[in-house]
Amino acid sequence: MYGLKIEKSAIRETYLEKRNRIPQEEKRALEEALCVHFLQSASYKYYDTLLLYSPMPGEINVTGIAEKALADGKRVAYPRCIPGTRLMNFHFVASTDLFSRGSYGISEPPADAPVYDVNGKGCAVCLIPAIVFDKYGYRIGYGGGYYDRFLSRFTGTLAGVAFSDFIVDRLPHGRFDLRADTIFTEGGAVPVEKN
Repeated sequence: MYGLKIEKSAIRETYLEKRNRIPQEEKRALEEALCVHFLQSASYKYYDTLLLYSPMPGEINVTGIAEKALADGKRVAYPRCIPGTRLMNFHFVASTDLFSRGSYGISEPPADAPVYDVNGKGCAVCLIPAIVFDKYGYRIGYGGGYYDRFLSRFTGTLAGVAFSDFIVDRLPHGRFDLRADTIFTEGGAVPVEKN
């Protein structure tokens, strides 16, 4: 287990550096293309509930998806970390205007916003940020385990979000690591391969 953590940490550092070297103008163009592809996808049309995320510095900005989804009458939820734990809940929002800085400096919805019920009805897709994915849908994030814990209870579709240069052949993973069902890039949806 310790060896796996060290291996993941080295990969994380390499791809964070690579991501930080993308010029801002190029990054915005890639983000816009990715959002357009997602909004034109069957995933967007089919699902009535979208679980999105507030980007950390350098992460892919999916705010355009939230704006369109809210305008289309879809239900949109964002994560909020539960203090003192490694857990998070998703809270429904009608706008991102009331967000405030929460854990790790990430914008979070108000604590009193309605909570998404992982056992509730409806069709939901969760857009999963990562530093890097592999072609099997495994990911390396920041190492906190928040998404892994939440997604272990989530029964909807897991949609990874990555630029195409951040999808590699294979990443190290443990038995509790979950795989995305598909990955959206600036070039469109990339189906994940089976092990």
